[in-house]
Amino acid sequence: MAQKTIAQIRKEYQAAQIKTLPAFVCAYETDARDGVQKLVAQARKKIERIRQEKQRLYEMGAYEREYLSYGVVCGVDEAGRGPLAGPVVAGAVILPADCEILYLNDSKQLSAKLREELFDVIMEQAQAAGIGIVSAQRIDEINILQATYEAMREAVNNLGILPDILLNDAVTIPDVKARQVPIVKGDAKSVSIAAASILAKVTRDHMMEQYADIYPGYGFASHKGYGTKEHIQALKQLGPCEIHRRSFITSFVSHEQLSRSSHR
Repeated sequence: MAQKTIAQIRKEYQAAQIKTLPAFVCAYETDARDGVQKLVAQARKKIERIRQEKQRLYEMGAYEREYLSYGVVCGVDEAGRGPLAGPVVAGAVILPADCEILYLNDSKQLSAKLREELFDVIMEQAQAAGIGIVSAQRIDEINILQATYEAMREAVNNLGILPDILLNDAVTIPDVKARQVPIVKGDAKSVSIAAASILAKVTRDHMMEQYADIYPGYGFASHKGYGTKEHIQALKQLGPCEIHRRSFITSFVSHEQLSRSSHR
């Protein structure tokens, strides 16, 4: 049987899945050709990176393992407490006990592309997932903290499953029956909270991209409603639109602009 060319082996490496990389290494580690040994070295490095990633995920699952004996464990987090415009969105996620979603992390630590990919994987693998959305108008009515709690309660209620334990990113949600465990920087310490943060962030980002078409000129698709220089400049020039949080923008627009916009 003719020996495979290096080009053929390279294609084989590029097509290999994570679980087949050890077999790839075993098949070619005795091949003395420099090009093949470089591919074997790459495969070994990738295997080690995956091993480290799985270890990181295992450590992030410590809270889930600790509270599993209490029943159904749910992670809760929000996105959009700080922006000048748009809703605050919360996510609630119940992951299977044996779930292993590589690269799951605090949504702020991930690229937009990876967040999108993980969103689909989470929705596919989660036992249950819920989203809660509270509008800018409601935020102005009850303040951002209470609006965040409201979004979190809505997310939990939308699960379709009653959780026994809520792992929350740093807060205790009022008027919730389930036992709660607030974890400071929980989106980087708990796989469930990390998953919830990704659901909330991606959902809100999609909404702000849609708002960019409805309210052109503000740049919502790029800054997602946060107080960037571009956004503040547009706000001063155009005045607020319907999704601006009036209680957040008093430093940037005049009383006349606020009054005029409220009567649109």
